[in-house]
Amino acid sequence: MPLSDIVQLKSLMKENPNFVFLSGAGVSTASGIPDFRSKQGLYKKFKNAEYLLSHDALVHDTETFFKFYKEQMLLDNIAPNLIHITLAKWEKINKIGCIITQNIDGLHSLAGSKNVIELHGTVYRNYCIDCHKTYSVEHIKQSKGIPRCTCGGIVRPDVVLYGESLHDGVFEACYTALEKTNLLIVAGTGLTVSTASGIVSMFKGKYLVILNNEPTLFDHQANLIIRKDLVEIFKTLT
Repeated sequence: MPLSDIVQLKSLMKENPNFVFLSGAGVSTASGIPDFRSKQGLYKKFKNAEYLLSHDALVHDTETFFKFYKEQMLLDNIAPNLIHITLAKWEKINKIGCIITQNIDGLHSLAGSKNVIELHGTVYRNYCIDCHKTYSVEHIKQSKGIPRCTCGGIVRPDVVLYGESLHDGVFEACYTALEKTNLLIVAGTGLTVSTASGIVSMFKGKYLVILNNEPTLFDHQANLIIRKDLVEIFKTLT
């Protein structure tokens, strides 16, 4: 990666210490979490993955939904990587304004970041669809078959499944964060998901930076594009 690109990125970050960081699946692949759309992604491995992670599957094919969800979404021995850890350190010294993440793995929070907007929820929150009692992720992992509440209701993950809308207030929170900055850094996403592309579309600041191995739908709007492994990029920024 050209040294000039890193110098430019560092300069933009220094000039905009309240920048917003939009993270996609590529941010977590170094932690052992597969992405969805790459050549090795979940969609290539399971042709019906989108259905298996949908509201329809949860309602009409519940046992199959939870079998797939527990096997593919609740991976063991997953920990924050250099990217998550660095972002959390930056937050502590006021070098970043906010993280908006498409990911449901909760790794930004596990790394110590506090100002995180989870577009699609997180596997660490779960609730009964009948009485709304909350449960830990361990309850889901350890359940046999369909996770159940003490009231008998189904305990579902507090994540946005295919066919569901974002939680109330999420887009408003993103808009408020974006209003306060002139720099949006997009990392590890092709911006093909409507929620992520919507975030970039609502950004009206001066500088859009894209850090992604492959082209994105918003490359033509970017002020700086770095196509390199994200961990390698962050090694030059720490």
